[in-house]
Amino acid sequence: MTSTGIRLHAPAPGWAIAADVIVVGSGVAGLTAALRCEAAGLTTVVVTKARLDDGSTRWAQGGIAAALGEGDTPEQHLADTLVAGAGLCDEAAVRLLVTEGPDAVRRLIETGAHFDESSEGGLALTREGGHHRRRIAHAGGDATGAEISRALVEAVRARGLRTIENALVLDLLTDAEGRTAGVTLHVMGEGQHDGVGAVHAPAVVLATGGMGQVFAATTNPSVSTGDGVALALRAGAEVSDLEFVQFHPTVLFLGTDAEGQQPLVSEAVRGEGAHLVDADGVRFMAGQHELAELAPRDIVAKAIMRRMQEQDAEHMFLDARHFGAEMWEHRFPTILAACRANGIDPVTEPIPIAPAAHYASGGVRTDDHGRTTVPGLYASGECACTGVHGANRLASNSLLEGLVYAERIVADIAAERAADGLRARVPEPVPHPDRPAHPLLAPESRFAIQRIMTEGAGVLRGADSLAGAAEQLQRLHTDARDALDVHGKTAEPGVDTWEATNLLCVARVLVAAALLREETRGCHWREDHAERDDANWRRHIVVTLDPDRSLAVRTTDTADFPPTR
Repeated sequence: MTSTGIRLHAPAPGWAIAADVIVVGSGVAGLTAALRCEAAGLTTVVVTKARLDDGSTRWAQGGIAAALGEGDTPEQHLADTLVAGAGLCDEAAVRLLVTEGPDAVRRLIETGAHFDESSEGGLALTREGGHHRRRIAHAGGDATGAEISRALVEAVRARGLRTIENALVLDLLTDAEGRTAGVTLHVMGEGQHDGVGAVHAPAVVLATGGMGQVFAATTNPSVSTGDGVALALRAGAEVSDLEFVQFHPTVLFLGTDAEGQQPLVSEAVRGEGAHLVDADGVRFMAGQHELAELAPRDIVAKAIMRRMQEQDAEHMFLDARHFGAEMWEHRFPTILAACRANGIDPVTEPIPIAPAAHYASGGVRTDDHGRTTVPGLYASGECACTGVHGANRLASNSLLEGLVYAERIVADIAAERAADGLRARVPEPVPHPDRPAHPLLAPESRFAIQRIMTEGAGVLRGADSLAGAAEQLQRLHTDARDALDVHGKTAEPGVDTWEATNLLCVARVLVAAALLREETRGCHWREDHAERDDANWRRHIVVTLDPDRSLAVRTTDTADFPPTR
């Protein structure tokens, strides 16, 4: 039993269960989809790589954006999102987001999420970069993601949804018609199942989160290794806009050798009045943008990097000493604790910060109901590319996108079930022994990939750095391919080797797209092509994986964004 395209080298499934829908991932997108599926009477299995609350949602600090405040409207939210997206947003997708968003947030509150309230009793709303209105709802001061995760996990457990934790999804299964028939997965030694198995279902929702671990320093948790995007590519799905990786401007600087997940200093700190300064205490965002420190993230990140280059500095500072101890303790307790744990007291000193990889604006290409180009396969949240974010995600739109598009996916699955009984039977996966296995990389390749990507495809990119990165990544791929094809050898199947292989897959796509896009737009900054080029590059780059494991890269007009199957 394998996917219709390339498969990971893995043992055959030793066990199998069945469901109507498989949701892969347990962040806001995945658990919202699972709860809505259960409410629609669909038998649902949630597969998650660690524990239910270990995804990226838990780490979101700032909040969730929606036009919920007095005087705010979806049209104003739309306008801010389009500006941040730098000409590549799908306006219809954004309109769905901002129009359906407020009610989606209200349903989240009905599910049990508790947001901070103002002294008048309504939602306490704040501002973040790129927003002209206070429209960011937050919880626990700066622990919004943790509260949303808590509420959704409790609801999933209260309703008795079947979950498989500590499970890495491997490949998509398909039936004789090429439609989705489930997934293979590896359970990491805990729970009812163990080892490689399969879940059979006619609908699979990928909500696997991001791929921040492709870089050495990131705000993403260790599980964010691009597994959903890599699975979709192997299954024949289209991936779009992967060159647009957002680097959060203000990540706590722990040294030039710091690796892995780094502490985030939320944009909401700037929203409440913190200033970006250099070592001399000089504010450098004033005059660079009408919103100064609250400019869209790509503009702030670039300004920080420029100042660092000008002064040959390793970091800049975020100064919020004027908040005072009481505000820090009440409004930003998580950030305060993280700073103090690393020897910095933001009450009395500026916080050293530098940009780090944060969010993938691109992903598996979907339409307005989350449908990919593979029948029965859906994608939602950070692993998806709905067209909402364009070239740069507007702050706090990600949690909202996870809510809105998860609900739209379930509406589509329910409609399909009503039309044809969701194929009324457990699909029978068809084996494809002729399909090639993807060679596995040794676990230590993960660190090589992160070094290559950080040096060649980070905040600052150019033709030479990207070409060097592409060459080094291709060498890793070629060596692994030749070892398998010529010598019949591959790294031992296991979580570390599968993750390294997935990271290489998404890294190759990211670099290929970044090398092709010869302009600077949003969070894609080419030093050798410093200007935005609407005449030639107001287009999307779409990548698929050919059966010979090579990348097929093409461009498509913005008007053709929603994919067709």
